[in-house]
Formats: sequence, structure tokens, C-alpha cells
Amino acid sequence: MKKILTLALALIAFGATAQIDRTKLPEPALAKELKIGDYEKFTLKNGLTVIVAENHKLPTVSWTLSFITGPITEGDKAGYTGIYGQVMRAGTTSKSKEALNEEIDFMGASVSAGATSVSAFSLSKYKTEVLDIMTDVLFNPSFPKDEFDRAIEQTLTGLKQAKDDPNTIAGNIGGILNYGKDHPYGERTTEETVNNITIDDLKNHYARFFKPNIAYLVVIGDINKKEAQKLAKKYFGKWKNGDVTKEIFPAPKSIEKTVISLVDRPSAVQSVISISYPVENKPGNGDAEAISIMNQILGGGGSARLFMNLREDKGYTYGAYSNVGSSRYSATFSASASVRNEVTDSSLTQFMYELKRIREEEVTQEELDLAKNFLRGSFARSLENRGTAAQFALSAQINELPEDHYANYLKRIEAVTIADVQRVAKKYVRPGKANIVIVGKAEEIADKLRPFAEIVFYDLDGNVTEDPTKKEIADISPRTILDKYIEAIGGRSVVDGITSVVNKSQATLSMGGQTFDIGRAVYQKGPDKFADVQSVPVQGDIYQIYNSGDAFLVAGGQKQVLPGPFAALMKYQGTLFGERFYEDIGFKLTYKGTSKVNEKDAHRIEIDLGSGQSVTEYYDVETGLKVRVDLGQSGVIDLGDYREVNGVKIPHSFSQKGGQLPVALVFESTEVTVNSDIDDAIFNK
Repeated sequence: MKKILTLALALIAFGATAQIDRTKLPEPALAKELKIGDYEKFTLKNGLTVIVAENHKLPTVSWTLSFITGPITEGDKAGYTGIYGQVMRAGTTSKSKEALNEEIDFMGASVSAGATSVSAFSLSKYKTEVLDIMTDVLFNPSFPKDEFDRAIEQTLTGLKQAKDDPNTIAGNIGGILNYGKDHPYGERTTEETVNNITIDDLKNHYARFFKPNIAYLVVIGDINKKEAQKLAKKYFGKWKNGDVTKEIFPAPKSIEKTVISLVDRPSAVQSVISISYPVENKPGNGDAEAISIMNQILGGGGSARLFMNLREDKGYTYGAYSNVGSSRYSATFSASASVRNEVTDSSLTQFMYELKRIREEEVTQEELDLAKNFLRGSFARSLENRGTAAQFALSAQINELPEDHYANYLKRIEAVTIADVQRVAKKYVRPGKANIVIVGKAEEIADKLRPFAEIVFYDLDGNVTEDPTKKEIADISPRTILDKYIEAIGGRSVVDGITSVVNKSQATLSMGGQTFDIGRAVYQKGPDKFADVQSVPVQGDIYQIYNSGDAFLVAGGQKQVLPGPFAALMKYQGTLFGERFYEDIGFKLTYKGTSKVNEKDAHRIEIDLGSGQSVTEYYDVETGLKVRVDLGQSGVIDLGDYREVNGVKIPHSFSQKGGQLPVALVFESTEVTVNSDIDDAIFNK
């Protein structure tokens, strides 16, 4: 009997499955009003609003205090809000950072701070203990000098690394173009502004904004309203309120026409394309759901039009995306991708094609359904977070939204039509009135971009600069520049007398919170013997060697002969003071005009090494010294700190970036010798 029943059930299941047409998407169920989750809300006498989301699934409680400050202008102290939380959290008037950390770690808890928030998390049994610490940090910060100095140093290091990040550069320039340098969204944090910051700036920020009447306390977890109310009154009830003046900013100016703003990075093998402009899209905007669906179709992910076009179809990039921000102050439309230099213009063509297409053509029903399904799924996943109810309540409160705003989200998504998508596309997608920022090698891409729009060149600080692709009109040749260099480092007779150079140096690499020291020794022996030995943690010693025509790499005990292009590059590096006779060893020289290196004019010489390999050298116009070597895909080396050794000037600082390096490395010489004996064994590993 059991077998017959099992068979019958199997036949029923098969019959039901056979009726499904798997070539079509299933029809979505009708959207229902959701029950987001319960929360309680109350306000203390000092104006602090408390939102409590009770959830007893886990024995933990989180406390998040948010200050609604609005955008903050930092001016010539730009960067102070970025270090504020680190310094505030580093100690109170009664406890050091170490003492705080010891107490927090004992509970397995966390306490953090920022320029607009203070938060804590712990097991529910430690809720009073963690509140003791959180409110100590909140009410009694000491802003210790040592932590302030550390934060400044870390910020300056980060800025140096960001100078080489094309995405950061594009973001900075886009902010300036869209909002202006005096607007919080357009301000730039620089080494100068960071060095202007004082501890008093942090204390003034605290006195200005840390008031209960502009704050919201969100409590989530294993706690009920009655207990939360009792604790909120105990720990925050005596906190005195005060007047807070928030800044008011004019709406950003409308962009009248599309302009290409080009930032030259001579060493770049890729271009970052960033298309952006301000839009008005406040939370609760009646177009919000249609905008989300439109953007999901245009550039919201791996199945969107931009991604499918530029990556899947054309193979120009690893990914292309768009986004329409939402803000009660000012939002931004953006679309971006990193593409190969040679397809920068082709990629921009496809960007503009897709931006125009979504305005001019209706999306398909399949695209609409897929976008809706994605947004439904994302929303459903957000509800799995136990803090979602409280966060929705906070958003509704701050943005003055109806209480059922989020409960009716799926209904509003379901109501969006194909016509709605095209309507908002015409309103919010503006390819003819956009700021296009491109960060890349101007010499390779500028001329190809001129048919699209007017090109304005910018430096890294957002200042208009001269066209770096213009040739310097002067009676000058590469040989003249090279001879001036030889003269600048000591003269031909001195250089001809050099038989060997050994340059030992060291660099510090910081990654993932860890610091590594890298040792390096470069051995050169005339006319063409060269060994670059780097001592890398974990990997051991790595040798790059050129020995009179033989080029090879030795690592981990394995020897690898280097092929043509790499051998040509090693020949270039391995010829001792090869600047004297590049032409005689088969290199072809081309003068490429001038460009800026560290804000100074420098002559550029392109050197064709053969085997499809070329490098570009930069020589300071005033001093004649070599200041940069662009090795193409192998990276860029900046040379500096020239010092005389045995009558010849040798650079003692090498800043290496690009290539396979995730961050810039600065090697500082520790020992330099000239005309010393070098054992040939080093060149025969």
C-alpha cells in the first residue's frame, strides 16, 4: 500500500511539473502591504528621540546615536571630520585608550565614534556596562595628542597613496565640477588642509554638534521599551541641549552643456571614465521607485545594459555601472568604468549610446520584470536584518516620510510601468548636460576625445591647466637633453670614469593593517651588467639580472629566462649610464615636449627599446636632472634627492608606483658606493 501511495504522489508531482512553461518568467504575485516590524519611539525632555526595535532572537543589544548635522564645510581644515572619531574614541578624561579597550574586549563588545555618531554593541547582560563606556566617550572625550598626531600621519599617508588612485582623482574632480570647491560635496582634503587641523578644531566640532536635540538614539535587540526608556533617561536624560546652526547651501548650478574634463596620468594604461551631474532626488520623491527601476536596467548590476554592452559585448572593461543617488540635500547621477587606453573613445561612445537609448526608447517588459524582481529580492533580504525596522523608522523621521512609507514600498514598485521608466529617464538622464571626467594618459586619448565635446585639462587639485599634449616649440633634440643631464650629474669625463655603482635602499609597505620592510640592492657594472636584488618578506630574495645580453629572473630557487620585451627593458636598465650612448646601442629617441612632474616643467623623451617596448624619461627643464621614468605597464619611478658620491650625483630616493604594486613604494638609499669592486658572481645566479 505504501509503494502505491508513493507512486501516486510521484505521478501527481510529475503531472504538475509538466504544466509549467519554463521558457517564461513566473508571474509575480500581487504586492501586499508589509509588516516591517514593530518599534517604539519616545522623546526625552532634552529633545533626544529614541527608537527601540525589540528583538529577542539573540542576547545582544546595539545603541547607535546619530547626529543630524547636515553637510559640514571644513574649508582650509578639510579632513578633520575624517579623523574626528578616531581621536574622540581614543580616551576619556578618566580612562586611556588602552583601559577602554581592555574593558570592551573583556565583554566581547564594541564602541565606536565618528564625526556624526557614537555607537556601542554588546551582549544584553553587559548593556549597562557598555553604556557606561559609551557615555564616558560621549560626555568626557579627552582628544589625546598622541592619537591626534597618529591620525594626522595616517591621513597624510593615505593622501599620498590616493594621488595615484585614478578613481579617487575622478571623484575629487567630479565633486569640484558639480558643486564647487566651497561646497562640502566639492571640498578636497589635501596635505595642506590636513596640516592645518588642530585638536581645537575637533573640540569645536564636538561643542557645535554633539547636542541631544539634533540626535536620534536607535536601540536594537534583546530589550523592551520600558527598560530602554529607563536606561535612556539614566544615561542620556541629563545631557543638556543647545542651539545648533546648520549650514544652508544654494542648489548646485545647472550644467548647460557636456564638457570633458581630462586629468593627465602619463603612466596610465587604463582610463577612468566618470559621467556625473547633480540631480534632485530626495527620499520620498514620487519618482523614487521608477528611478530605481530605470537605473537597475541602465547600470545597476551585471545584467544591466552598460555592463552587458561594455563588458560582455565589447570587452572594454571589467564592469560599467550607473547610480542615481538619493539625498535630502543634493544627489548625484553617476556612470563610470575603467577601460583600456586604446578604447577610451569607443567606451565613451557606448556610454552615450546607452544614456540616450534609455531616454528615447521604451524598455522591454522582460527588463522591467527583471528589475522589479531584483529590487523585491533586495528589499526582502533587508528585512532579514533585525535592525531594519528601526532604521526605516529613523529614515522616516529624518526625511519626514509617512509612517507607512516602507510598508508600501513593494506596492509602489509594482505600480511602475514602462512609460514611467521612460518618463524618469528623460527627466534624470542628461547625456547632453553632464560633467565627463576622464583620468588617463592624455597623449594617447585626448585627440580621440575631441569630437565628443570641448576638453578642459585639470591637475590633481582641480585647477585648470595647460594641454599636456602640446609639443614644446624649441630648437631642442633628445641628445641635447641627455647631454645636459650628463653634465648636471658631474660631466662627461667624470661619468666616463665610473666603472660601478651599488645602491642599497629600503622601503616600508603598509597593507591590511600590517607593515613590511623591503630591502633592495642594485648592482651596476660597466658596460652592461646589472642586478636588482629585492628582499621581500615571506618570498625571500628576488633577483632581476642582465648580464651582457642575457636577462633572467631568479625567485624561490627557480631561474627564468626573460622574453624579448622584458629583455629589452633589462638592457635599458642594465647599461651603466646608458644616457651617454642610447643611440649607439640601438635605441630610438623622440622628443615628446614638456609636461609637469611635481609641479615643475620637464622634457619628455620617448625611448624605443625594440621588441615592442618603450619607456619615457622626464628631465627637469631647469636642473637637467632625470626626475621620472615611465616604464609603461611595469610602472613609474620618480627619482629625487640627488647627492654627490665620488664626484657624480646619484639619486637617493626612488618612488615606485603602478605595475604590479598595489600601493606606491618609496625606497630611500641607505648606502651608495661608486667604483667599488663587485664580484661577478652576483650577475651569474
